[in-house]
Amino acid sequence: MSHPIDRPAVWFITGTSRGLGLELASQLLAQGEKVAATTRSSERLLAALGSGVDTSALLPLQVDLRDEAAVTAAVEQAHTRFGSLDVVVNNAGYAFLGAVEEASPTDVRAMLDVQVVGVWNVLRAALSLLRAQRGGHIVNVSSVLGLTAVPGWALYCAGKFALEGLTEALAGEVAEFGIDVTLVEPGYFRTSFLTEDSLALPSGAIDAYPSLREMTQSHLGLQGSQLGDPARGSAQIIARVRDGVTAPLRQLLGSDAHAFAAAKVDLLRDTLDQSRQSAPATDFATVWPGPAQGPRSRTQAAARRPAAGHGSGSWPTGERAGDQAR
Repeated sequence: MSHPIDRPAVWFITGTSRGLGLELASQLLAQGEKVAATTRSSERLLAALGSGVDTSALLPLQVDLRDEAAVTAAVEQAHTRFGSLDVVVNNAGYAFLGAVEEASPTDVRAMLDVQVVGVWNVLRAALSLLRAQRGGHIVNVSSVLGLTAVPGWALYCAGKFALEGLTEALAGEVAEFGIDVTLVEPGYFRTSFLTEDSLALPSGAIDAYPSLREMTQSHLGLQGSQLGDPARGSAQIIARVRDGVTAPLRQLLGSDAHAFAAAKVDLLRDTLDQSRQSAPATDFATVWPGPAQGPRSRTQAAARRPAAGHGSGSWPTGERAGDQAR
């Protein structure tokens, strides 16, 4: 679906009180778009936008994304207020820095409730509307730490890795309805992400991980000197949505994100090269009837990529929304 050109687009954005979400909302309102903005505090959102932003086309929605009924009501309210729904941006999230064994069950549930369950609630509420109108655009804001993991960020990475898998599958499922999907993977941006009131830490820190305590302090010290400009990052997201052309599923933001991703790809390539001969050793020697191609060995079937296609029963073959290979 191309971006609407005969009217302002309607954007539904989560996590708009700060960071990329706030910047997105601010830029879109300044450009005359309509924005339904979820936040934990409408007052904080309006204060952050300031008096210089025209909020007549803003619908602030104070929503707990973990509450499915509340999320559904918010999406319906946005659709009723503006008459359509064009772009859904799942942006809400927060950081957690601590060792795997330091994360309590409460920490784990809280992170996954926001990064995964909250996104799922928004998608369930929005997809029926997008399918009915045969178009729209979903933007899921992940992180380069959804592609690669580093010590201390296990819980955050777990949420983002889950979001990446969800988004890849989603893109293939909704392509036939004219719905585009973008997976945004930022690096370090100069937002409040690394401030003491945004960076969650384990309540039961263990003395066995002094290096992680040092990492925590270095990250807090990084605040204000991150490479990424949130204004430029938000502008890139908006441009990708408005472009209206088939684009790669993933949108990396920041030279640091690109470097992290390239290093992960190199590591995976080395692993694939080293396991090229050993991987087939677990295959049965019997033949397997492939779909409409007659009997062939399972090793041959695994090595041969099926024809391109979308929908149930087809295998992804490319790097486009609805056409990914992972």
